[in-house]
Amino acid sequence: MIILRRFRLTAPAAVAALAMLVTAACGSTRETSPAASPSEGGLKVVAASTWEAGFAKAAGATDITVIVPPGVHHAADYDPKPSDLATVAEADVVLYAAFEGFAGRLKEAAGSGAKLIEVSLDNAPDKVKAEVRRLGGEFGTARAAEAWTAAFDTEYAALKEKVTAATGGTAPVIVSQAFVAWAADLAGTRPAGVFGPQPPTAGQISELAAKKPRLVLDNSAMPGGDALSGVRAERVVIDNFPGRGLDLIAVYRAGADALAAALG
Repeated sequence: MIILRRFRLTAPAAVAALAMLVTAACGSTRETSPAASPSEGGLKVVAASTWEAGFAKAAGATDITVIVPPGVHHAADYDPKPSDLATVAEADVVLYAAFEGFAGRLKEAAGSGAKLIEVSLDNAPDKVKAEVRRLGGEFGTARAAEAWTAAFDTEYAALKEKVTAATGGTAPVIVSQAFVAWAADLAGTRPAGVFGPQPPTAGQISELAAKKPRLVLDNSAMPGGDALSGVRAERVVIDNFPGRGLDLIAVYRAGADALAAALG
């Protein structure tokens, strides 16, 4: 997966007091100070990964820089370089997720005045639309966010119709890694069992096998489906992260294609 990156290294900003920033290390949406009032989509947005960046683009942001570089599949383990932190310091808005281990360093680097926003990264459709609308309000791009959600509803309905048609009229039994369970809805069902994020125990594997699943949905960023290799089911790998174009809807297209192929 290729990730769009752009660095601004002309004037690294000073780091704010660490003690103040540590107190903001966890929780819901955080900020150090209000960002400048933008023109439509005109804020400089720095996103920890392409996942946050996909949400930002959907919400109407147009100037987006991504920190995690190509080749780092599990973004939560990335260790930012000094040049990354300089980029963060020049941002108007910094987007991060609580589970990313390097989020604290991004907050520290953003102490010069960037607005810090914690993004709830969950690709369940209702949660995505709510988060995109929230970010649109933060960016001053509410109209663009609403236009995106309308387009998303139309596309998602078509993708769901495509996958359910491949089921042959019977909703498949699915077990899923916890962070990609949203994809079962494309097949018109909910997971009969969920595993992870920790590797499933022998007892859990036995319980999942007893469900007699047709599909096992695995997470490309933190796979655990190999532990279920003894379960007689088709394994489908689902990716939560947008690619180079930061197109969040493309994630659903890819998931739908993988599910339809497996069901077909």
